[in-house]
Amino acid sequence: MLGARAQGGWRALRRCASLPRAVRLRVREALGAREAADAVRVQGWVRSVRSQKEVLFLHINDGSSLEHLQVVANPSLENRDLTFGSAVEVQGKLVKSPHRKQNMELQAETIRVVGPCDIWSFPLKMKERHPLEYVRQFPHLRCRNNTLGSLLRIRSEATAAIHSFFQNNGYVHIHTPIITSNDCEGAGELFQIEASSEVRGSAEKTHFFNVPAFLTVSGQLHLEVMAGAFTHVFTFGPTFRAENSQSRRHLAEFYMVEAELSFTESLQDIMQVMEDLFKTVTSTVLSKCPRDVELFHKYVAPAQKDRLEQILKNKFVTISYSEAVEILKQASQTFTFKPEWGCDLKTEHEKYLVKHCGEIPVFVINYPYDLKPFYMRDNEDGPQHTVAAVDLLVPGIGELCGGSLREERLPFLESRLQRLGLTDAYQWYLDLRKFGSVPHGGFGMGFERYLQYILGVDNIKDVIPFPRFSHSCLL
Repeated sequence: MLGARAQGGWRALRRCASLPRAVRLRVREALGAREAADAVRVQGWVRSVRSQKEVLFLHINDGSSLEHLQVVANPSLENRDLTFGSAVEVQGKLVKSPHRKQNMELQAETIRVVGPCDIWSFPLKMKERHPLEYVRQFPHLRCRNNTLGSLLRIRSEATAAIHSFFQNNGYVHIHTPIITSNDCEGAGELFQIEASSEVRGSAEKTHFFNVPAFLTVSGQLHLEVMAGAFTHVFTFGPTFRAENSQSRRHLAEFYMVEAELSFTESLQDIMQVMEDLFKTVTSTVLSKCPRDVELFHKYVAPAQKDRLEQILKNKFVTISYSEAVEILKQASQTFTFKPEWGCDLKTEHEKYLVKHCGEIPVFVINYPYDLKPFYMRDNEDGPQHTVAAVDLLVPGIGELCGGSLREERLPFLESRLQRLGLTDAYQWYLDLRKFGSVPHGGFGMGFERYLQYILGVDNIKDVIPFPRFSHSCLL
């Protein structure tokens, strides 16, 4: 039998076990709670501190929501480390808030400072609306800014929406290589990669993979391989282009959404997927991140909300490249680059065409044969020879998506590769046309450019998690 002391200890242990255990909640969960709770634990970072004679107010955030959770505490819980930016763990009761602007608040019983923050050297200041240009100087800290926090939640939701769109429409997700030996025939300037020992130099020049290797500029050709076994495939991953990434429009590293559809002979089929993808993902982001999107539409691009709503209601416009050139030639606007048939459309041309068509996204189809890569399908027309290519232009940005029908006819492909001197390099690509080739096509969309457009952000570097070349070191 247990002694009296042991029995007393056991009873005390059982009483402790019966006490309510603090439930850990995210800030978003706490704000959305429908009922009060007696024992709640919330962890996050302090966004504001206000101490009064009889009460201490904190606002804390853990990144799950743009809105902060208000903490009400006895002033005795305050300590010198409880400052803006400090990391804390708060336990207490979740109760209905008397204020109309918030649903719930946390009545603190304990506040533990997990990580203090030196407010004097911390570059972000309490209750200051820092411009994007300022926070761009601190790539390692800028995610703690409200605007960038909203951007990252929107990126996350848009990423999930893109995957859901394709999966709900029967596409198979393919992980295409990041290191590749092909350059997608002129899709962009390449970053060549070498082992560090090769860079330091050796008596005999060799390649790690026995052939020159590059960071991918597109997953399209790899997707075409998969499109010989799966009728609908897509990829969504990083791509790299060694272009001037110091401009407000370009990035050296960005994410690309790409898809290929087999058994399609119509460019309209490709365009419909592009339009459906844009509208579905945008509608999802607007419905699931309303407060985050509102922040951008209120403080960054005040008129963007109305523009987006108008675009989602309307069918996209379609014009041919030849029609586009004629529109540009008749324009009263003076362009830096004179529009001529056979020349590529510049950004100034693309923006004008969208404006001319009523600020609605515009599909420009059937580009000159000599402007486009070898894999685009020959329209066999004349006298102005074109291919079945399409670019989607959006207001204020220009090109957002680009795609085409692919040349599935072996004689046409052989002839063009031979003229370009690429037959040996793309023998494997010709094989795809020898063994069960079908009409097919696809497109790609730059993810950051998409975000830049729907949020109305001027500089594309403000829609990426880590801006490059903006700090003393490259993260």
